[in-house]
This record gives sequence, C-alpha cells and structure tokens, in this order.
Amino acid sequence: MENVHLVPEEEDDDLYTGYNDYNPTFDSEDLNNDVGFQQAVRTSHGRRPPMTAKYPGTAIGGRPIGTAYGSRMPVGTAMGRPMTGAVQDGAARPMTAVRAAGYSSSIARGSVFDPLGQSKGPAPPLEKQNEDTPEEKIKILEKKVNDLIEESCLAHAHGDLQLSLEKAKEAGRKERALVRQREQTGTADHINLDLTYSVLFNLANQYASNDMYTEALNTYQVIVKNKMFNNAGRLKVNMANIYFKQKNYTKAIKFYRMALDQISNAHNAMRIKIMQNIGVVFIHMGQYSDAITSFEYIMSENPNIKTGFNLILCYYAIGDRERMKKAFQKLICVPLGIDDEDKYIPANDDPHANMVIEAIKNDKLHQMERDRKALAEKYIMTSAKLIAPAIESSFAAGFDWCVDMVKGSQYVELANDLEINKAITYLRQRDFKQAVETLKMFEKKDSRVKSAAATNLSFLYFLEKDYDQADRYAELAMSADRYNPAALINKGNTVFVKEDYEKAAEFYKEALRNDSSCTEALYNLGLTYKRLGRLDEALDCFLKLHAILRNSAQVMYQLANLYEMLEDPHQAIEWLMQLTSVTPTDAQVLAKLGDLYDNEGDKSQAFQYYYESYRYVPSNISVIEWLGAYYIDTQFCEKAIQYFERATLIQPTQVKWQLMVASCYRRSGNYQKALETYKDIHRKFPENVECLRFLVRLCTDMGLKEVQDYATKLKKVEKMKEIREQRVRSGRESSARGRREGSAGSGSSSSPINTPPLRASVSRSEAKYSPVLQQGRDSGQSNHGTSAKGERLSVKLKTLPGSNEPYEASTQQEIDASYVDPLGPQMQRPKTAARKRTEEDEFADEELGDDLLPE
Repeated sequence: MENVHLVPEEEDDDLYTGYNDYNPTFDSEDLNNDVGFQQAVRTSHGRRPPMTAKYPGTAIGGRPIGTAYGSRMPVGTAMGRPMTGAVQDGAARPMTAVRAAGYSSSIARGSVFDPLGQSKGPAPPLEKQNEDTPEEKIKILEKKVNDLIEESCLAHAHGDLQLSLEKAKEAGRKERALVRQREQTGTADHINLDLTYSVLFNLANQYASNDMYTEALNTYQVIVKNKMFNNAGRLKVNMANIYFKQKNYTKAIKFYRMALDQISNAHNAMRIKIMQNIGVVFIHMGQYSDAITSFEYIMSENPNIKTGFNLILCYYAIGDRERMKKAFQKLICVPLGIDDEDKYIPANDDPHANMVIEAIKNDKLHQMERDRKALAEKYIMTSAKLIAPAIESSFAAGFDWCVDMVKGSQYVELANDLEINKAITYLRQRDFKQAVETLKMFEKKDSRVKSAAATNLSFLYFLEKDYDQADRYAELAMSADRYNPAALINKGNTVFVKEDYEKAAEFYKEALRNDSSCTEALYNLGLTYKRLGRLDEALDCFLKLHAILRNSAQVMYQLANLYEMLEDPHQAIEWLMQLTSVTPTDAQVLAKLGDLYDNEGDKSQAFQYYYESYRYVPSNISVIEWLGAYYIDTQFCEKAIQYFERATLIQPTQVKWQLMVASCYRRSGNYQKALETYKDIHRKFPENVECLRFLVRLCTDMGLKEVQDYATKLKKVEKMKEIREQRVRSGRESSARGRREGSAGSGSSSSPINTPPLRASVSRSEAKYSPVLQQGRDSGQSNHGTSAKGERLSVKLKTLPGSNEPYEASTQQEIDASYVDPLGPQMQRPKTAARKRTEEDEFADEELGDDLLPE
C-alpha cells in the first residue's frame, strides 16, 4: 500500500488533460525557422557516414557502435560469418537495398539515372538456331506432322472429306519419314508413340468417313495389334461400327463384345453405350430375345429414353402385352436430368436476376434441355400410338390406358395430345363420328388444346362439306388462339368457298404474319390472287413458295399455268420441263407439254410428249385422239388404226371411233377390210346414216349386189330423221307462238327455226389436255355430220384438265381444309380450276369427190 496514492477529493483536474501535449522534437512545421536544423543541413554534420565495424568482426576486436540506447558490442556467428554491416578496410559500404532501383554508390557524380540500361544501346540479336543438326530437323518434322493432323481434322469439320483424307495420308508419310530419321540418328528409343497413334487413328477415321471401309479396318488393325499402344482395344468399337454399316452383323457383335471385355467397369457409361449397340444389332438380325436381354440390363443399370423405346419395340415384335405395359411405365419414369421450366421465369423485380435469366434462357444448355425433352415426348407419343391397339381389345381402350399412365407421370401435358391422337386415329379409320365426339371433349380444356381440337373439327366438317359448322369451329379455334395459323387457314377456306376472295386473302395474310413458314397459307393466297385475276401477285406467291418447297410438283404446275395465262408459253414450257424432272411419269404434264408445243407449231416435239403420255396412260381419250389425228395428217393411216381401235375399247358406245377405224382402212386402200368394218358398225348401229352412206359407196365401187339393200335402208333412215326434225321444229314453233301470244308485244310471227346438224364430237366438258378429232360438217340432214361429198377430219385443242386431274379441279370443292396434329399443324393443299382455252387448230382431211347415187 506504500506505492498507492489516493487522489485528494479537492482536486478538480480535467481527466483529458495532456492529450494535446507533444514532444517538440517531432514538430516539423517550424523546421525552416530552426537554427540548429538549418546549420546541420548546411554543414557536413548532416552527411556524416554511419559508424561501421571492422572486417571481420568478432566479439573481441569489434568496435562498439553508439546508439540511442547506449553502447552495444557486435556479436559474431558460430561459423565465423562476417557481420551484415562489415566491409573490408578502405572500401565503401554497398547499399544493396537500393541496387535493384539502379542506384550504386560507385556511380560518379553527375551521371544520368538509367535503371533500365537504355544508354547502352539495343541488345545484341539472338543467335540463330542451327537447323542443320539432326535433333532440330526431327523437331521441325514433328511439328509438320502435327500441323497436318490439325488441318485434316479442320477439313473434316468443314465437310471437305476428300481434303481431310489427303492431309491424313500426307501426315502418315511424314510420320514414317520421321521414324526412319530417328532410326538413322540412333535415337529410336525416343520415337513419339503418341504421335504415331494420332496419325494412324486420324487416317482410319478419314477412311471411314470417305466410305473406304476396307482401308479403315486395315488401319485399325495396325493400331489394335500393336501392343505398345495403350487402350487400343477401345478402337474395336469403331471397327464394329464399320461392320454394322457393311451389314456384317455377326462380326459387329463379335467386335462389340471384344471391346466390352477390354473396357473396365470404371467406364460404366462407355459399357452401357456398347451394350446398347449390341441390342440394336440384334434387332437388325431379328433376334429380339437377345436384344431384350441387353436392353433390360441397361434399363436396370442406367435407364435412358432411347433404350426404353427400343425395349418397347422388341416387346411389340414378340407380341408380349404385359411386358409392353411394364416397359411403357419404365419409359415414362426415366429421369431426363433437366431443370424445370419455371426456373427461367422471372420471380421478382431484381434487374440483375432478370438479366441472368434472359441470358441463360436461350443458351446452348437450355437448347439441349429442350431438345432432350422434345425427343422424350416424341418417343412416348410414338410408343403410345404403337402399343395402344395391341395392349387392349381395342385401340380406344389402349389409348385410355396410356393416357392414365401419362397423367401420373412427369409428362402430364402429353395426355391431351394423346387424346387428340386418338381422334386422329379414328379419322384415319374413317370413323368421323367417333373422331368428332372425341374432339368435342376438348371444348372446355385450356386454350392450346382447345384450339387444336377446334381446328381439327373445322377440318372434319369441311371435308363433309358442312361449311357452316366448319366456319363455327374455325371461329372457336381462333378465339382460343388467335395466333394459330391452321385455324386462320381453315377460316380463310370457309370464306373462299363462299367466293369472298378478298376476305379469304386477308385471313391467309394474317396466317403468314403469325407463321412466315406456313406454306399452306402462301399456296392458298396464290390461288386466291389467281381467282381475283391478280396474276402478278399470284406469281410472286408461288415463286416464294418454290424457294421454300424446291421439289413441289403442285407449285411448279401453278407457275407454268400462270405463265400460260400471262401469255408467256416459253416460261410455261420451262416450268413444265422442271416438273417432268420431279414427276417424270405424270401423263397429264406430258400431255400439257405436247399441247403447248402444238400451239407453238412444233409438231415433232408435241408428238414426242403426247407419245410419252400415251405410254404411261394409254387410256386417255384426248391423247389417243391427237395421236390418231397426227398420223392421219402425216399420211400414216395404218398407224392411226391402233389408236382408234383402243379408243373403241375404251368407249364402245361411241360410233365415231369405229367409223374412224373404217375410214383409216379405206384411206389406206384396204377396201375389203373397210367394208367389213362398216358392216359390223351397221349391225351395232343400224340407224347410223354415215355408215349406210359409206356402205352404199363401197358396194357401188366394188360392184356388190348389197348396194340396193343399203340404199333402201339409207332412204328409210333419212326419211325417219326428217320426220323427227319436223316434229322438233313444229314443237319449237308452237312454244314460240305461245310465248308471242302471251306477251304484250306485237303478234307478228317469226321465221322458222333451222336446227343445226348434230356433230359427232366430244363435248368440252369431257376434254382435258389434248386435241379432239371432230367429224366434218354435212350440208344435208345427217345425224352424224358426214356430207354427201364425204368426210372431213379436223383437230380441236381442248381445255385444261377437268375435275379428275391431279393438279387442277373445275368443281367448287377446290380448297382443302387443315387439321392439327399435336406436334404441329398440317394441311392438304387446295386445287384450283384451269383456264379454258378457245384456240382451235384444224387438220383438213381429203374430201370424197363423188356424190351419192340417185334413188
């Protein structure tokens, strides 16, 4: 307690006193006014060198160094190491702490501060390597080999397989030269085996890519048989793949199993893939039991979508219902390993988080996830459609079972698509009632499914020509999803059949705005412009469509037809020539080409295409007629006979074909055959005036006794015809008189109506592409139009295809509707009517010079 001092209570000192006091020694503000400091600066007192110790310093011989804490004696080390500050006598102490900055005490006063040594000039150039040494040559050659391998791989990645193979071969040659050079220099122990492996492996791959399988297998054998290469046994998988491409399934299985034996269990993913390949090979061999063994093992170890689908196919092939069901349940339970789509939906107002979500929403990883999910859905849908008819007594019950299974899995959204597929299956079975009932169940579903179902219903009602119901469901589909292009197309089609083409064009345009790749809308828009007479706009539509559908026969035909309507036959012929390259056996296209060449006056080309059309379809009357007329015009009546005989077989009730056969016999000078033909025609058509006239003529020329009988029959037939014509005229006059008497006009009578003679020709409604023969006119009263002076042959060019043609239709049902699969909209393309032609081209035939014999 002696050292404890209590503070007296009467002291009132401040507790914080003394904090602002400081030692004036540290005051640097008034150094300019400090006389002692300024004196030390001006004199040598401030530049006095520090006291140093003598070298070597020891504990005895050292000089004490004065410090602020008193004197200290230097202490030597046990090994006799000199002290840090000791220097030799007469030498200045080096300042090693600042040597790195370029400062040295030995530098003379006034020298320039040059820490980088720039005043010494540029550094001397590096010595060139001597490339003549063997080791340097080997290094350069190795670099060339590596460069060639890289160039080969890049060429393969760019699709230039020939260049990649050439580079691989050159790399092989360089590598062999490198090995020889190593052996010559005695450094064979330093051969780069990795480089040799890379060269051979790349060469084998390039051989396989160029379908040179034998060379590839030989190269792989070189690698596999070399024991110096590690893990070369894996390349037997590549060899097995080549055998699989060659359809040598036995060897493929052998090499797959050899590779499987040489791969350890640590590489489980590789083993699974090899076993999957083995199962696929067994499927191609038809050994479904062995394939099932491989696939079942994979599904138990590491299940995946493709293996599950293949397993279902195998069970379907052997007809095992229960195992099909179990395999389908395993398939829908396979984990995909992808994130939920909700992850990419912004959950808050954090701008940084939203930017991250936008950045990853369409990145490569998310695209891969979407592709994997789409592939899984495709396999599940295909499996359900495949096994639904097989696992239950009816396909409807099978679909219902699949729907129930899918509803309890992670693919619950596929249940509605399966229901729509069920309706489409009814549609394919032509059970429209069940299809409509199934689709009507979706009227209260969510908008996407509702729109798809309504679109299909609109399509069904359009096929049944119930345009009101088709329009109603098209409206329903549009209201559920205004951006559904198929619904807009169906709506446009219902307007099109009502001939409101302007409004239909608007719907087609809106469908194109929603989906620029909708080819159905573009095709229908072109047809609409064609109906409106806006041919240039229609041509633009079909040219755009041709850029999308390069090999569409319908589009090419429409382009040819439009150019013909625009009076550009050369372009029309050009497009039809392109069409024949796509459909070389289309008889109607060939006949149309013949028609165009005929209009251009090129009879030889016209005959070539008409003859080709006849070869493919020998039952086209118009083509047969044109060919017969061509041979008659070129004075080859014998060849024309075969075409008219075929026309007789096709239309046995048409007398004109048999008359043409008889006429060809008569023109060729075979009067006996002509007489027999005319007699046969008279037995079949006893009231044919033309046949009787020629019988009278031929019998007279040949001096036969039957001439009087045929003349009598001819007189009776002509008289009966006159009586019929008088009755027709009197009936017409009576009806005309009744109209005049009932009218408010004057009662003056009109002149008798002259009835034109009937023509033995084909009506235009029956005509298609080709010209039609027409019998000559008769100045007398003949029901088949042959004059007393003889017959006359002419050719008429007929209209474009009728309603049964492949590309155009003249009926009102020209627009097909659209229906929607769950995987996307589909639509059959509409057809349109062709332009009627009015040009005629006549081939005049010789007339008979003699009149008929008098009574």
